[in-house]
Parts: sequence; C-alpha cells; structure tokens
Amino acid sequence: MFDDNVLKVGSNEMELVDFRIFKQDKDRVYEGIYGVNVAKVREIIKIPNLTELPGVPEYIEGIFDLRGVVIPVVNLATWMNIQEPTQMNIKPRIIIAEFSNILIGFIVHEAKRIRRISWDDIEPASFATGVGALDRSQITGVTRIENDEVLLILDLESVVEELGIYKPKVDENDFHIEQVVGTALILDDSTIARKLVHDALNKMGLKVIEAKDGIDGMKKIEELYEAYGADLKKELRIIVSDVEMPKMDGFHFAANLKEDPRFASIPIVFNSSISDHFSELRGKEAGGEAYLTKFDAAIFYKEVSKVIKAHIKAPE
Repeated sequence: MFDDNVLKVGSNEMELVDFRIFKQDKDRVYEGIYGVNVAKVREIIKIPNLTELPGVPEYIEGIFDLRGVVIPVVNLATWMNIQEPTQMNIKPRIIIAEFSNILIGFIVHEAKRIRRISWDDIEPASFATGVGALDRSQITGVTRIENDEVLLILDLESVVEELGIYKPKVDENDFHIEQVVGTALILDDSTIARKLVHDALNKMGLKVIEAKDGIDGMKKIEELYEAYGADLKKELRIIVSDVEMPKMDGFHFAANLKEDPRFASIPIVFNSSISDHFSELRGKEAGGEAYLTKFDAAIFYKEVSKVIKAHIKAPE
C-alpha cells in the first residue's frame, strides 16, 4: 500500500502513518494524534468480523483470519485507558503491523495520512500527559506538526511484549559460540535491546561499547579513532546498529560512516524489529553486511561470526 521508493538511504527521515484516537472527557471530545513507522505497517483495513477470545485482557477485541494468518486485534483506546466518544460518528480502521515477523492488528479511530518527518525534529518523550495509561516507555518520540500540535510516536511493540506473543530466542545451549578478540560498537535507543546485544557480543569475547543513537555512535567511533588511529580497522571488529533511533537513524549513520575512508571498511550489521523486505534492501544500500530481525541468538551469532571472519580475512 506504500511507495517503497519515497525515502532514500541517508536522508535521516522516517515516514509515519498518522492516526487518531478520540477521547471523551465530560462534554468535550479531544483528538489524540499518534504515529507509527510506515515500515512496520503491512496494510490498513476496515474492521472485519472478529472472533472473541475468553480469558484475554480487555483490550484484546478478538482475532480474525487474514489470508490464512490468524491475527490478534488490540483496541488501542482501551489499551491506553481512553474513554471513547459515545455521540461521535467514528469509522474505525485496523492497522496491521509487523514486528519481528509477528503480525498484530490495532484498532484506531481514524487513519489520517502518511507523514515524512526528519529524525532531527523528533524529540524523546519527556512527558506523558493527557494520553491515558501511557508512560514514557510506550512513546518512542514526539514531534510537532501543523498548528503547533504534538504527534506522539507510539511504541506498539510494547503491546506485543505485554501480551507475551514475542519472546527473544536466547537459548545458547543449542549452538557453538565462536570466540573473537577485539571491540564491538552497538547502537540502539532501547536499553533492553542494548543489553541483549551487549551480552551476546560479550559471550563471543568482544569488548562492547554502547551508543544510544546515530549521533552518539559517531561520537563513540571518533573517540575510538583517537585511541587507535589507523589500527581501528583491526580493533573494531563489527558495528551492530538498530534502524529506528532519534536524532540520527541507523541507515543515516551507516551512510555517513561508509563515506569516511577511516571507517568505510568496518562492517555494519543492522539489528531491527522492522522485518519488511524493503528495509533489508535499504540496509544493503546503506552499506550493511547483514540485516537481522530482533532477536534470534542462533541467527545473530551465525551472521555476526560470518561478517567478522570476512572482515578479518579482507586484504588491507
């Protein structure tokens, strides 16, 4: 449903599906403005007939079959503890989103439009007033739109985690972890994701340096260059980067890195919950050696080991 050629690698922009949730507060109705990354949206549909499920949280409206795939449907207003309007003609839609190869539907009151926004204009959530039960951990960022209104970028993946649908595969007893000497740099704005990757790279024998976004990542790699100089390409074995990050996203970070002769040969692996094919292509275009979907430890170790081996064997 979306034009895959709209965004270019290195543009440091993201596209959001702008959707609305209306809130009844006494005699007034308030319009909440929210967004989710287009790369995580499969399609937007009318609400089909849903099959209710016993014993599930109140915000689960039911399930339905979408071309052979059973999809759970979350009522976002209920999840956010928002009282829906009673006297308003709402034509709700379901946003079908995909996180780490899992499909889930979200009922919204209105799917408005697609917005292209620079990561420079997205700020971390410093408050969470007027958004029901949401807290800052469920908001990945805020940005201002026309009429000085605020759009909240929701972390819909937190719903998936809350439901227990997705759990990272981290059983390391089923495979051999090859040991490597050197340093790894990881970029991710999620402390949980950073810890997961940090621990995995530590188990490979690597010393790990963390960055919370692309800007921080550029700062950390400059500090490493000051310490190691031209030998950095031998010391820094790999960079593992998320894609969605404020200030500077992973693709923009990688594109900048590959344009700098000091860092161009250092391999980058993208590690993201965005599991669409187009993002994988964009990752390759940005210079990534691999694109992984969070988080299967066996695949992570296999691909990272392969990339590091190729880097070590590469001619100077």
